[in-house]
Amino acid sequence: MRLVHLADLHLGFRQYQRLTPSGINQREADVAGTVQRAISQIIALAPDVIVVGGDVFHSVRPSNPAILHAFRAFSMLRDQLPETPVIMVAGNHDAPRTSETGCILRLFREIGIHVADAKAELFTFASRSLAVLAVPDVPGIDRPPLTPPEGFANTILLMHGEVAGMLAAHALSADRAAIEIPLAELHAGEWSYVALGHYHVYREVATRTYYSGSIDYTSSNPWGELREEREQGVRGKGFIEHDLATGAHRFHSVAPSRPLIDLEPIDASGMGAAELDAALRARVDTAPGGIEDRVVRATVRNVARHTVRELDHVALREYRKRAMNFHLDTRRPDPIVRRRTGEGSPGRRSTLPELLAERLKERTLPPGMARELLVTTGLRYLQQAEDSAAAAMPVVES
Repeated sequence: MRLVHLADLHLGFRQYQRLTPSGINQREADVAGTVQRAISQIIALAPDVIVVGGDVFHSVRPSNPAILHAFRAFSMLRDQLPETPVIMVAGNHDAPRTSETGCILRLFREIGIHVADAKAELFTFASRSLAVLAVPDVPGIDRPPLTPPEGFANTILLMHGEVAGMLAAHALSADRAAIEIPLAELHAGEWSYVALGHYHVYREVATRTYYSGSIDYTSSNPWGELREEREQGVRGKGFIEHDLATGAHRFHSVAPSRPLIDLEPIDASGMGAAELDAALRARVDTAPGGIEDRVVRATVRNVARHTVRELDHVALREYRKRAMNFHLDTRRPDPIVRRRTGEGSPGRRSTLPELLAERLKERTLPPGMARELLVTTGLRYLQQAEDSAAAAMPVVES
């Protein structure tokens, strides 16, 4: 039995101030287009069961265009694969915070989709010997024991939430789920498959237990996601195909409607405005595929405030006109610095990563701990914290 697992569509996600000719936020239209491509790819695969791990919408009260896009996409899925069960749970973006407010996902029941939006529900399909325990991300939910029912050859746990200790630093502070569960409570080894939603990067959590990741870049820190995807060798956004009988597993990439480009960071230590202008121009001119109509970030570290004021703002306006959005992320030198002696240029101040690496290299370690791994991990966490802080800062657009 072949399963398709997708999650975190975030239809209705809006960002920046660009509009389509019809007046829809451009990023909202981008995400809708990416979701449509994902649905088309799933129809071509013709799986035996489809599970959707929550956050179908970006907000509890999505816009009319978002509702229309979702209804059209899932109606097409049902029309093209009428015999394939589709099971969906509510995520923290879908589920209302009060019981008096109905969940928008109930709309999909009208087209034959099985929805768990207010409580955990067990959906069974006798002809397929299939049972799906669907657990939505609802505050105060009465969560049943997460163990598979007896008498079924194929058992799936579908839920939206955080597996304790599994999320990377860039995701922890941005958007907390209501449900947090210790890994042991999933009883991962007892299920045929555990399908998770909430975390936006494809990740294996335990035996046959996966986050499928989001369909597009819709979090508050997409740059942290891009970096993690590079580090983990993940091919962008997409969905999972998994054979419950053979264990064959495949991640299917879905091309985003609008690529994100994180230009190689610039260390501006010792640079004047003219040198930094030239470095920025070089990054822009060598960006793979160019910056036209893309979402772009240029990070400049160790740059003084007065140097930023003296930059060529005509050139910056040009970049912003060419890109869909161009964000110049400037970071001043860290105030906790000290002078080096005997290395580098005279009077050069250490950067925060250099200080951290030096301290970790001097730290006394317990037996068996690899110092190189400690330093590498510490620097990665520092970078994630810097990216999270930068993502939280307001973006000034022109």
